[in-house]
Amino acid sequence: MSDPAFVYVIYIRTTPQKLWDALLDPEVRPKIWFGRRSESDWQAGSKHVLYAPDGSIDFQGVVLESDPPRKLSYTFETASPTTQVTYLLEPVEDSVRLTVTHDGFPDDSQQRKGVSNGWPAIMSALKSLLENGEPTPQVMP
Repeated sequence: MSDPAFVYVIYIRTTPQKLWDALLDPEVRPKIWFGRRSESDWQAGSKHVLYAPDGSIDFQGVVLESDPPRKLSYTFETASPTTQVTYLLEPVEDSVRLTVTHDGFPDDSQQRKGVSNGWPAIMSALKSLLENGEPTPQVMP
């Protein structure tokens, strides 16, 4: 049996397109991903790589689905078994409901415990950046 999916929902006062652009922008990602930078064209079937601040590969994977500005799904490949991340963007009045689902964890997964701390920090920084122009300060959980 596998651990349940980690699901995080946040409402951000912005448009779906601005949120989509911020999620994928290589200049924005280090501001919200603990200084990590990414490389990808974010098209279905393309590879993506997230680099740690020291230049080493933190994780990589393949884009499974890219439906701008509504849905993005990719594999999350680390030393642990491969998992999957999905962003779902839904407009709600003057905001966007962003649902992040990270699933595919094995039983007693240390990775799941890690993402349970990481995703809220990443999404809080993103929300602050889009609504106030500055990301919240991040400390590696």
